[in-house]
Amino acid sequence: MNEVDDAILEFFAEQGDDVVLPPTVVWYNLKEVEYALDKSRETVARRMRQLPKRGLLEKVDEDRAYYRLTEKGRSYLAGDIDPDKIKLENDE
Repeated sequence: MNEVDDAILEFFAEQGDDVVLPPTVVWYNLKEVEYALDKSRETVARRMRQLPKRGLLEKVDEDRAYYRLTEKGRSYLAGDIDPDKIKLENDE
């Protein structure tokens, strides 16, 4: 978990329950609207591809890479989950 992951998850949480967005929209808003992140579009897209592996985002459209925040993602943002305990699906 890093600052990009946190910015992505916080952005989803601010948009409300069940909002579904692609990486480009998230990147644009974080960089150009909120000025909260100075990273490339590809960095945001790459991190968004990793967050479902940690259970924090859900990929809802395999063909077009649309994502939404999960309950685990909300719990992480609320401080109910230790960031050190969040692992990839294949981690033991």
